[in-house]
Amino acid sequence: MAAASKIAVRGLKKSFGRKIVLDGIDLDVGERESLVVIGGSGSGKSVLVKCILGLIEPDGGSIAVGGREAIGIPSREREKLMQKFGMLFQGSALFDSLSVWENVAFGLIQGRGTERARAKEIALQKLGAVGLGPEVGELRPSELSGGMQKRVALARAIAAEPEIIIFDEPTTGLDPIMADVINDLIVKCVRELGATAISITHDMVSAHKIADRIAMIYKGRIIWAGRKEEIDRSGNPYVDQFIHGRAEGPIKMEVRAL
Repeated sequence: MAAASKIAVRGLKKSFGRKIVLDGIDLDVGERESLVVIGGSGSGKSVLVKCILGLIEPDGGSIAVGGREAIGIPSREREKLMQKFGMLFQGSALFDSLSVWENVAFGLIQGRGTERARAKEIALQKLGAVGLGPEVGELRPSELSGGMQKRVALARAIAAEPEIIIFDEPTTGLDPIMADVINDLIVKCVRELGATAISITHDMVSAHKIADRIAMIYKGRIIWAGRKEEIDRSGNPYVDQFIHGRAEGPIKMEVRAL
């Protein structure tokens, strides 16, 4: 258990029809800690994050954020709670109809009522923090490379200086060099903000770079959690197979005949 938990998940359950996705998740994320959740496709990583964000209502269990229960709270309290969060979406999820600076400032303007001039000033500052000049702010997302789009998405995630940042597969689709650039920027931004971070990924290079601790989810349960330095000697055959990318082992991939 992490000391001084910023997020504490207990007995979290979620099913879709007969498919059990989360089967009693227990997980702690410490104050200012960077936790990376690893696991294969369909293991429940994204559903876990969506439950924490309140995008999916779990079937049972508890999620405490800053010591306060986050499940079943009134919508006004939920809106206030969500202001603690920043999010970097898989695929960046930028709005093509808006300029880059408007994308970065979207939450400030729409969610917090910040005046456009002030929101633009903040957006350009955050773009600078991820290595993009003010001229990029006037472009459209479609004019940017995948790596630049990911930087813009990171700038948007930190624009309101959130207490908690969630990164959903932050390096998917990037070449190894750009992935490393994004990993470095994530570490830098989280440290400078003093934020708590949760990242979900299957990329072990990224996990080692950005994590303080790593937790592995398999079949809806956390099967291992510990310091990133400990994962190579976890003694868990599921973890060992996953981190080394071996086809042979206790994790069996379902392959259907053509």
